[in-house]
Amino acid sequence: MSVNVTTNQIENGNIETVKSFFQTFVKHKNILMELTKFKITFFVSVTTTVGFILFDGKINFELLIVTVGVLFLASGASAFNEYQERNIDGKMERTNSRPIPSGRISSNYAIISSIILILFGTVVLFFSGMNSLLLGIFTLLWYNAVYTPLKLISPFAIIPGSLVGALPPMIGWAAAGGEIFDIKILSLAGFLFIWQIPHFWLLILMYDDQYKKAGIPTLSNIFTFLQIKNITYFWIVILVLASFTFPIANLSLSILSNILFIVFGILTFFATVMSKQNHTKENFRNKFMIINLYVLSILLLITTESLF
Repeated sequence: MSVNVTTNQIENGNIETVKSFFQTFVKHKNILMELTKFKITFFVSVTTTVGFILFDGKINFELLIVTVGVLFLASGASAFNEYQERNIDGKMERTNSRPIPSGRISSNYAIISSIILILFGTVVLFFSGMNSLLLGIFTLLWYNAVYTPLKLISPFAIIPGSLVGALPPMIGWAAAGGEIFDIKILSLAGFLFIWQIPHFWLLILMYDDQYKKAGIPTLSNIFTFLQIKNITYFWIVILVLASFTFPIANLSLSILSNILFIVFGILTFFATVMSKQNHTKENFRNKFMIINLYVLSILLLITTESLF
């Protein structure tokens, strides 16, 4: 009987050990996903994929390499950004639950994770070609060494900062063998550059008080709420018009795609700029989601056309 009890205890102990391992793994996986802003970095890797497919028109191993490289490089940059802004994040309700300000990980953990991810991403991008590697490193430096510090100085930091979101598709394009100054990829990069400006300023309309509390200069220091709203809507109009340059740049050739560009643009315009709803935080959040969905739809459309 004692042997049976001992055996059962060993089996139960093994089960508990396995459960503990997976619980720890899931916990750290979730923390790492938060630290690297996975939703954002995943989208960055998606735009890299779009750039590659626009030139090459196929899915292959080279596409996997550049996508993985950008994903890890962007993840490392995001982790380092969270280290840079850890004190600011702790002052904002929107961000005080992030891994560092919430105390779930130490600052050293974030730095070490960032370095490992950046080194791995850099090595992987090396195999995608020198142009892709240099663009990736430049994007990293622009994000962490230029844009992040600039946010503490100017409410217009997002304008130069939008270059960060415009470059990933160019990295994919270069990895596929394309010239980085080709009008097709410049047209897409310009579209993504413009998108990030109303994307960020809608966040300002939602969380202006929190940004001020954290000591970040915002547009409300210069403009009235109505002026900020109108400026944001102006950029949404520019975003929609930017998609109409795709046929001119030969980024889209089919009649169906061109019609859909117009339809998506008109729907986005009326759902955001012409919306007569009350300008509550929830309403601005809806507009935020709409322009993101619009951009995702455009990317899906031009990628599908390139593949088929």
